[in-house]
Amino acid sequence: MNLKSILYTVFFLSVGIADAGAQEVSLLKSELVGDRIAQFIPKGFDKTRTPSLILAAELKSKGKLPSDWSLIPEFTLKNNKAGAVLHLKGEVSLYGGGEVTGPLLRNGQAIKLWNTDTGAYSVEGGKRLYQTHPWVMGVRPDGSAFGIIFDSTWKAELITNSDKIIYNSEGALFRIYIIDRKSPQEVIKGLSELTGTIKLPPRWALGYHQCRFSYDSEKRVMEIADTFREKKIPCDVIWMDIDYMQGYRVFTFDSIRFRNPKVLNDNLHKKGFRAVYMIDPGVKADKEYSVYKTGTQNDVWVKQNNGEEYHGKVWPGDCAFPDFTNPEARKWWGGLYKDFLSTGIDGVWNDMNEPAVNDNDFPEDKRLGTMPYDTPHKGGGNLPQGSHLLYHNAYGRLMVEASYDGILKSNPTKRPFLLTRSNLLGGQRYAATWTGDNFAGWDHLKLSVPMSLTLGLSGQPFNGPDIGGFLGDTSGDLWANWLGFGALMPFARGHACAGTNNKEPWAYGPEIEKTSRIALERRYRLLPYLYTLFYESSKTGMPVMAPVFFADSKDSRLRAEEQAFLLGESLLVIPAFAKDPILPSGIWEELNLIEGEEQDKYQAKLRIKGGSIIPAGAIIQNAGENSFDPLSLYVCPDQNGNAIGELYVDSGDGFGFQKGDYALVTFTAEKKKDSVLVKATGKLGKRNIDQEITKIKVQLLLDGKTYQGSGTLKDGITIAVN
Repeated sequence: MNLKSILYTVFFLSVGIADAGAQEVSLLKSELVGDRIAQFIPKGFDKTRTPSLILAAELKSKGKLPSDWSLIPEFTLKNNKAGAVLHLKGEVSLYGGGEVTGPLLRNGQAIKLWNTDTGAYSVEGGKRLYQTHPWVMGVRPDGSAFGIIFDSTWKAELITNSDKIIYNSEGALFRIYIIDRKSPQEVIKGLSELTGTIKLPPRWALGYHQCRFSYDSEKRVMEIADTFREKKIPCDVIWMDIDYMQGYRVFTFDSIRFRNPKVLNDNLHKKGFRAVYMIDPGVKADKEYSVYKTGTQNDVWVKQNNGEEYHGKVWPGDCAFPDFTNPEARKWWGGLYKDFLSTGIDGVWNDMNEPAVNDNDFPEDKRLGTMPYDTPHKGGGNLPQGSHLLYHNAYGRLMVEASYDGILKSNPTKRPFLLTRSNLLGGQRYAATWTGDNFAGWDHLKLSVPMSLTLGLSGQPFNGPDIGGFLGDTSGDLWANWLGFGALMPFARGHACAGTNNKEPWAYGPEIEKTSRIALERRYRLLPYLYTLFYESSKTGMPVMAPVFFADSKDSRLRAEEQAFLLGESLLVIPAFAKDPILPSGIWEELNLIEGEEQDKYQAKLRIKGGSIIPAGAIIQNAGENSFDPLSLYVCPDQNGNAIGELYVDSGDGFGFQKGDYALVTFTAEKKKDSVLVKATGKLGKRNIDQEITKIKVQLLLDGKTYQGSGTLKDGITIAVN
């Protein structure tokens, strides 16, 4: 063991035990605030010192804790810094913490909760990343589970030892919420009851996205779009990184390279593409720049303790930053989107919003990469005035709330699509996320699976990595392996850093182009299933991409599996890189969606669970095309010959579904002697889909064999299996 390892071990052991100098704080209140959800408030708690930016709404008492409630946290104070410990009994598998590096199983792990710009996850060895999720879920041997929220945004560390969960903050006392239910799935639903769920995204957001830092001109953007269509590689979205701006000034367009964004966006729309543009929080401090001028007039900027504007260096040079704790600043920021989106922009990317600051002008020991801890924030509404030490971890979360509200107000008939790098537990209510600036290497390829799984277990189902790796050059072999399973993750975007090689699906020659096409055609065939999963997630908070132990939470073999994963309950994904993955028992039939995929070494293997029906569509080039020509049903009966599945359909955008303009169809299959009858048995919603789905093809997967049939929604489909 080297010196670095010894020092880290000593540190880990020292923070992993009760601090002798800490003062125990007694409980002021403990009560139920939901179905098997408890609230714990320590004496001395003051919500003006630790406001909640995690909960979707303030909670009301539902009565006393039941007599059998055993999960009671202990609060501590040391030097006015609050902490808490939850002692555990027996063997408990721990998960959560949100955006983390390392294993899916979090026993014996420690992370720092201080949102940080960390290229290649290099800061502190990946112990702190871009987001803060003070949340841990524990699964007991019998499959029952619990979850704990430390409702605080103060800078903190979270330690998940096998015998206790430790949370040490650098701020005031906070509340704790504990969910204790019969399964991990029920705990995740409880988390969503407290923190909210994602909004149902527009259907196009579930397609494939292509990005680069940067496609540097309108001409280059259209070359990329045209190549996708010419090569018949499915894609829905082209992204504009910071080089579309005039001198990196947010809400502007370069007068030469992006001189007519409306024409560009219109041309993309004609080819079936959507356009997403980046917006950072740093506003160039330039008195001739309209955004800076109106921000100054509206007094929205973060100030220093002496009352002067805080300035930090970002892409444009010296920047001022909106104080998003102030409701007036959030309103002003949201109002900037009206003219911006009027150019036909479809989605927004909020980046650098930890906030990241290049403070290299400061001495070595003063460099923070963000605002100084004591920088004051104005607050307002239900938020008190407070320091950056309190609000730093909430800065990105408050920014995306302001952005979401502004985007929705600007385009009230469209569902906003917003992606963020920085966020806080509960911020899934406003934005999807990706796992930051990863590296083009096999370690980060493999790491992307447990990272996305952990985000899903922490309330954020709409997430994924930069496929292919952002930093560094990507080989064709690495790209194809990554896309082979990355195309099946909830958010699927290829991205590349400036100075790296081209990372589009055709950039590596004909063989990799072909395998890329297969991978993306598989995703587009599964869009009906994925869209149904996202609808369910918007209602319940369930992860779209889940760990395999969700198939059987009592099976201890599955607890640490982090190569294979589930899409919903019914589809098992085994990446090509997976070596001896531990898979759930029971019936899992191999599923092939595209001709020739089973011979392609790069494609993840797909298996459908016994008892399931998965809806799939036709091969299309973008999500705006008709998936249901025809609708395919993949049926895998259980041991009794039965199967069930659902299909959610709406217009793909807008809010008509909230008024009943949707259809949620239930399909069932039943074995009768030497045949299986497949039929639609029920429908919710007012949408008449008989004209949208005029023909159904059925593939029955039974005992390693495939049987086929066809019919319509109205008529049951009988398939002989003898």
